[in-house]
Amino acid sequence: MKFNRDIIMKRIQGRTCSKATPAAATILGLSILAIAAFMLAPASHAATPPPRLVLQITVDQLRGDLPQRFLSGMGDGGFRYLLDNGVVYANAHHAHANTETIVGHATLATGAHPSDHGLVGNVWFDRASGQLVYNVEDARYPLLSAGADVDRATEIDPTQKVAKTDGRSPGAILVSTFSDELAISTAGKAKVFAVSVKDRGAISMAGHAGKAFWFSKQKGEFVTSRFYYDRYPEWVQAFNAARPAQRYANAQWELLRQPADYLLGDKDDQPWETAFGSFGRVFPHPYGPGDGKYFTTLLTLSPAGDELTLDFARQLVENEAIGADDVTDYLSVSFSSTDYVGHLFGPSSLEAEDNLLRLDRTLARLLAFVDEKVGLKNTLIVLSADHGGPEVPGQLNQFGIEADYVNPDEWDKAAGIENLKKRFGIGGELIQKFFPPYVYLDREVIGERGLSQAEVEQAVAAEMMKFKGVAMAVSSTALMHGRVPDTAMTRSILNGHNLKRSGDVYVVFEPHWFINDFDGLIVASTHGSPWQYDSFVPVIFAGAGLQPRRVYREIQTIDVARTLAAWTGTKPPSAASGQILVEAMP
Repeated sequence: MKFNRDIIMKRIQGRTCSKATPAAATILGLSILAIAAFMLAPASHAATPPPRLVLQITVDQLRGDLPQRFLSGMGDGGFRYLLDNGVVYANAHHAHANTETIVGHATLATGAHPSDHGLVGNVWFDRASGQLVYNVEDARYPLLSAGADVDRATEIDPTQKVAKTDGRSPGAILVSTFSDELAISTAGKAKVFAVSVKDRGAISMAGHAGKAFWFSKQKGEFVTSRFYYDRYPEWVQAFNAARPAQRYANAQWELLRQPADYLLGDKDDQPWETAFGSFGRVFPHPYGPGDGKYFTTLLTLSPAGDELTLDFARQLVENEAIGADDVTDYLSVSFSSTDYVGHLFGPSSLEAEDNLLRLDRTLARLLAFVDEKVGLKNTLIVLSADHGGPEVPGQLNQFGIEADYVNPDEWDKAAGIENLKKRFGIGGELIQKFFPPYVYLDREVIGERGLSQAEVEQAVAAEMMKFKGVAMAVSSTALMHGRVPDTAMTRSILNGHNLKRSGDVYVVFEPHWFINDFDGLIVASTHGSPWQYDSFVPVIFAGAGLQPRRVYREIQTIDVARTLAAWTGTKPPSAASGQILVEAMP
């Protein structure tokens, strides 16, 4: 683009500087001319070399304030390294309402809202089969390990027990991920891997083109499915044969420091904490014998789960030669223990604090290992979380904040719903299934009666608004036709609404109110709301020569994948709608 210096100077002196002295006008004009020249000059073609490795770290249920809250007890190589040396986005949020594990992971992976990527919840109701569907189940691709059937799952995670098959794949992800695009861009030369304790934490990030491994509580080893391999690589067989989980047999989770050294040192025995069997609710927490019924489950309810994930990730980098050549590779490591600890004890517990101090050490070990093998200067690191988490109602009550648990079991028998049945001539159950946050109505019955789906939805939503603890109930038909107020709340619900998978009425609980029943186990805390404590997460880019800075403008997690694509020169994932985070670019 060309520009005429004389024309610009005349406009500057004649309009901008009409009341200034000639000397001042000249100085100001030259300054503005320099800015114009900078803006209009062709961009430099001296390309920044792409990183040899993109390391994407996702910490399950890491609310955005937590690393800073406990930073004084942390070392130099983990969170502190990232906060001191990275581009820190201090006001990052998920823009969808249902803040659950698969929803957040898939959003980080695709740069798309759940309305497009399709993972609207850990579980959704499939109307064709009349059954609940677990997000990554796929009967076509059974696990390679015999005896890892999910029907024998013994864990604090009811979504796993919903699954009807041990088969797993990314088939339910409707769009491409960043890792997919990296594989396509490099003609399959990029090595793409993901590891986590949770299957959904690994499968979502590996995308369709990568390979995923996760921890089987039934087998006590890392597993994968036939979607990825016909047989395990030899190094995986060797890793599992060494039975790394058994090193925790008859051991216990102990405090790193004396209680007085913790911010929450006097919070070790709070009445709302969950005592899961012999694990108890006070330190030390025993794991029990290595052949105990809940042994491997207890490992995941503690920092041991993250430590095992790190051990497997290190072997993966070593044996798959990750980051060893000039082609950019991708490794996702999703740490799950923070989520399980948060559910059992809440984020303001001594267990939560000690877990994060131990996670800090685990992160430091991971980054030191990557520095040794690849070099942090050759590695683009991005750390975020799939969601945040609420404080426990009992603790909030101590500060005068109204908070409580919600029990929806009797909703369909409530007087208001019974009246609706009579009004519409429906004799059976009107609510076919409620799996938070969606209510699924019996559309077959509604159709048989010749009723208006929109009218029934609106009537049910109006009744639900009367239930204690419900802040909002939104008809899906009204939402899709723009018949609801255009607010941040309704936009977040719309961002998560998929026509084929979402329910008929979306229920939002009051702030600090939520369901705490996990498959019959009463837990302290549960995420999944659109409120800030669930949407607020860290986003930190580091390594690869980035200069440290802190950014306070609001960003969304859909921006992460778009930025990674810009860094590596790939096209954005197919449904990515985020912005490039320019502060995190080279």
